[in-house]
Amino acid sequence: MYELPIYVWALVLAGAIGIPAATSAVLYRGAMAAGLGRRAATAITATAAALLGGWVVVSGLLAHAGVYSQDPGEVVPWLLVAFAVFLVALLLATRIPLVSRILADPGTPARLALPHTLRVVGVLFLIAMAQGHLPAAFALPASLGDIAIGLAVPFVALQLARGTGRIAAVRFNVLGILDLAVAVSIAFLLGPFGPFEVMPSTAPLRLLPLALIPTVAVPLAIALHIVSLRRLSAAAKPEENLAAHVPAAG
Repeated sequence: MYELPIYVWALVLAGAIGIPAATSAVLYRGAMAAGLGRRAATAITATAAALLGGWVVVSGLLAHAGVYSQDPGEVVPWLLVAFAVFLVALLLATRIPLVSRILADPGTPARLALPHTLRVVGVLFLIAMAQGHLPAAFALPASLGDIAIGLAVPFVALQLARGTGRIAAVRFNVLGILDLAVAVSIAFLLGPFGPFEVMPSTAPLRLLPLALIPTVAVPLAIALHIVSLRRLSAAAKPEENLAAHVPAAG
């Protein structure tokens, strides 16, 4: 019988709802920094919160209906489809002119790091492992990696806010993506569609409440990392061009 205590549900919801909420708040601050005004910033934030919150609800309903919980013989792994569709939709949304203007602000990388603070709730994987619901091969790297990224956020954000720490921020985002990629890969390999049979498997990630992590929190976190790396790369190009045109001393 798969049953998690209420405090694990609370941790899952803290990540699945908290990260989208923090992202919406980041968009508000970005809109204000970009000079869009309070009314426009509020409208953008409300729209983002509604869309992200709507997906949390939809994904939860799909998990409750058993859409993600499939037999290995079924053709379409709907959990992976939900993950990929949401990630692609998030990245495409960054191309919307108004959103692109907000993200173009120099302070974007520092702000986008803040939602990752909530990844410390990755401790829930250790709890689920201790209760015999998840394999250690998945829970240990997934949990410890998320906790490390979450704890690193204040240091990275502070350096970026001061205008320094670009290299550290690049490493932070690359490691953040690597952490999530490793977790997703192991979850697949040790799940119903994977080549390895272990007990327990990662099948609980297809059920509520854990299904909200791979379908909501993980793709959103990856999108935040990718956008941050884009902005850090774009910010570095003018500096490189300037350095190239400075005549060498002597």
